[in-house]
Amino acid sequence: MNVEKLCKEICDWLKKEVLDSGGNGCVYGLSGGIDSAVVAIICQKVFARECLALVMPCHSLPADTEDALNLTEKFQIPTRVVVLDAVYDQLISALGAAEQTENILARANLKPRLRMGTLYYYAASLQYRVIGTGNKSEISIGYFTKYGDSGVDLEPLGDLLKEDVYALAHYLKVPEEIIKKSPSGGLWEGQTDECEMGFTYAELDHYLKGGVVDPAVGKKISKMEQKSLHKRKMPPKFTVQR
Repeated sequence: MNVEKLCKEICDWLKKEVLDSGGNGCVYGLSGGIDSAVVAIICQKVFARECLALVMPCHSLPADTEDALNLTEKFQIPTRVVVLDAVYDQLISALGAAEQTENILARANLKPRLRMGTLYYYAASLQYRVIGTGNKSEISIGYFTKYGDSGVDLEPLGDLLKEDVYALAHYLKVPEEIIKKSPSGGLWEGQTDECEMGFTYAELDHYLKGGVVDPAVGKKISKMEQKSLHKRKMPPKFTVQR
């Protein structure tokens, strides 16, 4: 793969899509992870000052926030920090969810949905478009929060496998501490993508390219693909018989 060519094509595509839709620039969530770091640098390349990185800690690891802010300082990216801890706590309290310890995923998914609402507030205020950070590997198996991190206008990495994102990260000179750390949605302490999925990104990418993987891994991936079909479709609507 020609990474330089790929980067230029993504940048050209992003600029056209944003401007053709009437947007003045772009806003995105910056988590301190590799996918959002790549998106941040691409957005800065395309729109320079008409882009905004929102760092939105919600009971997040301080190291992730630090990595995000170090990236924005290195690349001179316009940034705002919106701390969502108190908002999340109030919502959990209002929902009576604090005692529902068995429903950890339902509570955790409130975090990306709060971030989505925050992103669209800034997008509406600035006439920007919300740029997603999802990649093909995760989208293919539904490893995202419906109406959370999938609630975006454009997905510049949406057709890139995780291995392609790593290649772009190296090309764009993303800091090594971001590239080397274990991918995580940061939804709860100790959570990592690969532990939660039950297989590695290397195995997932190999499967998606048509390669042969361990039968148990293939079964897990296939099951996740099927169970998440609803996440990748517009909501079905009733059709009146006329």
